[in-house]
Amino acid sequence: MQDYHEFLDEILVTAEQIEARVTELGAQLSRDYEGKDLIVVCLLRGGIIFTADLLRHMSIDPEVDCMSLSSYGVGQYASSGNVRVHLDLRTNIEGRHVLLVEDIVDSGRTLAHVLNMLRTREPASLRVCVLLDKKMRREVPVQVDYSGFDVPDKYVFGYGIDIDEHCRYLPFIASVDLSKYRKPG
Repeated sequence: MQDYHEFLDEILVTAEQIEARVTELGAQLSRDYEGKDLIVVCLLRGGIIFTADLLRHMSIDPEVDCMSLSSYGVGQYASSGNVRVHLDLRTNIEGRHVLLVEDIVDSGRTLAHVLNMLRTREPASLRVCVLLDKKMRREVPVQVDYSGFDVPDKYVFGYGIDIDEHCRYLPFIASVDLSKYRKPG
């Protein structure tokens, strides 16, 4: 894998901005779900760092479960529209308050599919918390209840979001200069 400095376009959200916003979201979620039977559902793999940090900033103790899905086709923005579930919930969510945590929402297709699937399981409530929202790319309307940052229509990486399965570890969100990026392999 090429060093990310070679293809970094710009840092869109700094580590400090992320820390401040995750702290705010954690406090807000703690207030909103105080006294409720909450399960936080992390959408893997991109949502893992955001979910972990969010949980550390909550003053309540929710149950946690994970799901893994895919919908991407060929190309950095391509979505096949066909969502595959690789890992489903182990927890019964019927009658429970569910908070779905996602790294990024752009077209809305994957998120809409997951929400429709989870609604059939009859949770008491179902809300969405995303780190990044690319509103200008929305093709399917989805309700985002808690959002970290609106980002421009750029290929992004860092803070859990990969570029060809690399760079998730970075503490910030950056955009890719596609003219300088070489796909591994």
